[in-house]
Amino acid sequence: MKIILIKDIPEVGKKGEIKDVKPGYARNYLIPTGAAMEATPANIALLERREKQLAAKKERDFSKAKETKELIQDESITISAKAGQDEKLFGAITSDNIAEAILKQKNIEIDKHRISLEQPIKKLGVYKIPIKTGESLTAEITVWVVREQ
Repeated sequence: MKIILIKDIPEVGKKGEIKDVKPGYARNYLIPTGAAMEATPANIALLERREKQLAAKKERDFSKAKETKELIQDESITISAKAGQDEKLFGAITSDNIAEAILKQKNIEIDKHRISLEQPIKKLGVYKIPIKTGESLTAEITVWVVREQ
């Protein structure tokens, strides 16, 4: 019996594959547990439509990530913070502060979770901060941390 896998099944196949299995295994286990559905022409067409939609979404996401990377690559932002005599900040600059500064200064919205800040910034200075704009795309922005006047 031909089935379309809805989930990855060890020893059978991966999600989205069309496989030929024994009818009892399909009817008694795979289909009732929601791990597979019967490979009818309508279900196969549905699977193909879903795959096309996923591919189109992936392409849109990649182009948006590439566009965002081009917008912020080699840009710089300035963050003012209160600091003591030894240039240590009273508090710290986090990815949340950096995302907010990018939005205010460059009008580009970046999710704070995409900013790769190993540790919060605790001193005045210039920092190169990597930002993940997509699965495999990373841009680098320069952050100037200056003393608040």
